[in-house]
Amino acid sequence: MQGVTDGNAAALTDLKPEILWQHFGALCNIPRGTYNEMEVQGYIMNIAAQYGLVAQQDKAGNIVVVVPASVGNEDTPSVCLQAHLDMVCVKASTSTHDFKKDAIELVSDGDWLKTKGTTMGGDNGIGAAALLTFMTEQIEHGPLECLFTASEEDGFIGAKKLAPGFIQSRRIINLDSEEEGIIYVGSAGGGRIKGLF
Repeated sequence: MQGVTDGNAAALTDLKPEILWQHFGALCNIPRGTYNEMEVQGYIMNIAAQYGLVAQQDKAGNIVVVVPASVGNEDTPSVCLQAHLDMVCVKASTSTHDFKKDAIELVSDGDWLKTKGTTMGGDNGIGAAALLTFMTEQIEHGPLECLFTASEEDGFIGAKKLAPGFIQSRRIINLDSEEEGIIYVGSAGGGRIKGLF
C-alpha cells in the first residue's frame, strides 16, 4: 500500500477504524482531480493485484474489483459497492498547491480533520477508502464488487459510460451520500443546463 506522508500520518493518528483512515491518507497523496485520475486508477489496480483480486478497467476509467465472499457467506447474493475516484479541486487564493502533482495536506483540529488551504477530497475519497478496506481486510461479507467510477464531478462521466455487463451484481450501494447516518433508498440523476447570464 502506498504510504501516508509524515504530516498526514500525524493528522490521522487515533482515527478509527485505522485501516480506513490509512487508505484515505494514501489517496490524499495521489493527485486525483477530475480528468487527472490515471495515477489513482493505477493505484487501485495495483492494490487489487497485490491482494490477488480480479479487477478490470473500462475505456472510461471505471474499475471493478471482485472481492470473494468470506468463508460461510459464499451463497449470499453479490452486492456492488460504488464510489468515485475524482475530487473537486479548489484552493484558497493564497495557496500555492498544485492539484496536478501535490499531495493534499491533512491537519487535525480537535475533532475535525481539515486541510491546508485546499479541498480535501473527502467526496468521495472516504467512499473509495471504504472500498479499499473491503479489498484488503478480513471483514465478514458476501460476494462484493467494488466499483470505482471516473470523472463524477464533471457530470457523472464514468457512470454514464458504464457498459451493460461491466458489473454482475443486481444490488448496488452508492457510498457518496450527503448526510451522515442517513440511508437513501431510490435513485438519483443529474443534468446540465447552459444559459446566458
